Amino acid sequence: MVNPGDVPTNDKERVTKSDRVDCRKLARSLRDGQLHGIYVPSKIKIEDRNLLRIHQNLVKKQTRCKNQIKSFLHFYGKAIPDDVVCSHWSRRYIQELENIPMEGPSGMMSLQVLLAELIHLRGLIAKITREIIALSRTEDYRESVQWLKTIPGISTRGAMTLLTELVDVERFACFNRLASYVGLIPDIHGSGEKERQTGLTNRRNPTLRVLLIEAAWVAVRKDPAMMMAFNRLCIRMKKTRAIVHIAKKVLSRVRFVLKNRTPYQLAVV
Repeated sequence: MVNPGDVPTNDKERVTKSDRVDCRKLARSLRDGQLHGIYVPSKIKIEDRNLLRIHQNLVKKQTRCKNQIKSFLHFYGKAIPDDVVCSHWSRRYIQELENIPMEGPSGMMSLQVLLAELIHLRGLIAKITREIIALSRTEDYRESVQWLKTIPGISTRGAMTLLTELVDVERFACFNRLASYVGLIPDIHGSGEKERQTGLTNRRNPTLRVLLIEAAWVAVRKDPAMMMAFNRLCIRMKKTRAIVHIAKKVLSRVRFVLKNRTPYQLAVV
């Protein structure tokens, strides 16, 4: 199995694309030894990965559903009493939403359907979360999860995401290849003596990159070494750029913990 983006393609093949052209291109590249296969995990590992990805997709759907409810109420000028306003959408908060009066039955039905969808999604997320916790306690993941959780910013779900997405950290020959896989390296355009960076690369594992950047914001609050590094970086760049460097440091600690099978120790360096 080969990444389509890594198949050598000239401009003519890109413009006049057809099945015949693609077949000849693949045959030529295979003959010349220019194709390199990608890493394919076992079926059981792919199933574990999909469980975490489904959880992530459901959380996104839940967020979208909440935004739809807020937009619906805002459109009709319905406000929630100040004493029950809650950013965490507690049971009491949802009950108050259910009791909001609308002008007619159609409005009430629309609101009830949106709330029913939200409640259904919350139930599914809770069910999958319990399954993820149970999976993290199995023999395949238990020790690695405990080691990763010693890194500030890495929770049980974060550790499981790292383990199911990376599968085997030993498959990366060096840290730079791991950082490239995650997408924590810049895109570089250079010609002759001129070279410029155009931000983070588009080739990435989106799940891991988002996870590590979120973990980095926690790490700069809880890890003294990370805090010192972040403060030094903020002197010469914006915080949003500095946090990417911290995310790369978090990834380096993840690699160290998994390769050496040892917990992370907080220390000021």
